Amino acid sequence: MTKTYLNIHPTAIVENGANISNSCRIGPYCCIGSEVTLDDEVSLESHVVVSGKTFIGRGTKIWPFSSVGSNPQDLKYSGEKTALIIGKNNLIRECVSISTGTDGGGGVTSIGNNCLFMLGSHVGHDCKLGDNIVVANNSAIAGHVIIEDNVNIGGLVGVHQFCRIGEGSMIGAHAMVSKDVIPFSMIVGLRPVLSGVNLVGLKRRGSKKENIKKLVEVFSRIFERRGSENFQERLASMNKDDLYQVTEVQKVLEFMKQESTRSFVAPKG
Repeated sequence: MTKTYLNIHPTAIVENGANISNSCRIGPYCCIGSEVTLDDEVSLESHVVVSGKTFIGRGTKIWPFSSVGSNPQDLKYSGEKTALIIGKNNLIRECVSISTGTDGGGGVTSIGNNCLFMLGSHVGHDCKLGDNIVVANNSAIAGHVIIEDNVNIGGLVGVHQFCRIGEGSMIGAHAMVSKDVIPFSMIVGLRPVLSGVNLVGLKRRGSKKENIKKLVEVFSRIFERRGSENFQERLASMNKDDLYQVTEVQKVLEFMKQESTRSFVAPKG
């Protein structure tokens, strides 16, 4: 027997099996699949499609013509059961698309809390996104991308599959990101280069002036071309240096030590 909810518009279609909180609001012409779970106070404006094995967390709001939990745009996908998990208080604006995972990528696409996805943006299969991320209009994130907390992605950006974008970084509009972006950095340009630390983002998060100064020194030292040390040796020596035992610097060094198939966005020249 189909459940009846007070906040579901009569033109909306909710398949049997969907798990929907009584405090949700589902607007006109929305379509909700049988394996969907909507937590408390989720709001779907109108013409929203939520499908697949999708969980949407408390307080998330989705605007018209978005497709959430659709099959991944991966030619290897053959109908296997995969999932999409979206956290709390996210804002998903008009015409956004977010895919479920694939068997080859772990089976789950996940998004944290308090993120904003502006009009026309896309999150591909098997992506892992943290909290407080902003993805501006018409930006596309390919499959298997990892984005850490407090990242700001400008409009019309493309992020290549398997890239990692570090915490607190900012990506300027129109960038084609095909390399890893180190934490707390700012990158700009069509083929982006590292322009420096994300000073505005660091100040907003309450970083101390002395920590920001050390971070600037680390950025310069990591990519310096003089001296006999190679890249890995520089990372190792900085990790042992007492001058760099601050949170922001350690996060950068740890990020750069992790295994990756990509090189790093570096300064010009």
